Amino acid sequence: MRNYSSRTIQSYEQVVRHFAYYVWLRRNIDPQKLMVYWEDFSHARLETSVDVEPVLLADYFTFITSQRTYKPKTLHRIISTLSSFYRFLYTQGAVSSNPMLGVERPKIKGQELRYLKHSQVIRLIDSIEDQRDRLIVRAIYATGVRVSELCDMNIEDIDFEDGTIRVRGKGEKIRIVFVDPDTLQEMDTFIGSRIEGPLFIGQQGHHISPRAVQHIFRKYAPEGITPHKIRHSYASELYRRSKNLRVVQENLGHTSIKTTEIYLHTDLEERKRVYQEFFPLAGKKTPEEKNEV
Repeated sequence: MRNYSSRTIQSYEQVVRHFAYYVWLRRNIDPQKLMVYWEDFSHARLETSVDVEPVLLADYFTFITSQRTYKPKTLHRIISTLSSFYRFLYTQGAVSSNPMLGVERPKIKGQELRYLKHSQVIRLIDSIEDQRDRLIVRAIYATGVRVSELCDMNIEDIDFEDGTIRVRGKGEKIRIVFVDPDTLQEMDTFIGSRIEGPLFIGQQGHHISPRAVQHIFRKYAPEGITPHKIRHSYASELYRRSKNLRVVQENLGHTSIKTTEIYLHTDLEERKRVYQEFFPLAGKKTPEEKNEV
């Protein structure tokens, strides 16, 4: 119903199946044999109640983290999946309570990931001599599209009169993104006499692949700067200048505004101005304060 991609649905299903199998094992086999059964999923069975106690969930997370080292982001995804699953079951009356309410999510260090400021992105773009590669980097920054969306762009999706591009996003959702005149001009020059087909052509005349775009970034961009970080720069710069979170959300194609919030940074100069204006030790004294003895 939420138009999630098949890859997302497959990921959710895998998490739920793994947890369900763990619950079945805990309820049906000798605890001493848990590892033997866990390593052989040919014995996996799911015929057990979804109604579990919070302590069983805690045991599950302890168990899986003892088997391998999970990145905080991966563990966060597992918790989010089970949280959504049990929230749905509770609203449908399938369970008497939501056992995920007390589960804490791991802190993801560096959540505010490194990104480039506007002037830095422009310097990166200007440093690229190859026409196609330069336009790929510029198009991501100009529109804020995902790398997969950039790769799927067709010439016929571009409206040169309105300065817009029709983008097919996650879950096959269609949205319109905006493009500045200079980027449109570069696109027009790059396209030449072609009237349809992929904007960026890859092997055998097909659309360019995300892997090829990532290779371009490894070739030209500073270490750690990926297509996603340039999308991050787009979001941060647009919000910094507009302070309109809803527009940024829609331009990025986010279903939830909470997803958009992690891309945003309060501008350092803005923080400095507010600090100097309002903090009593840093700012100028008010007329009332000057009269105080």
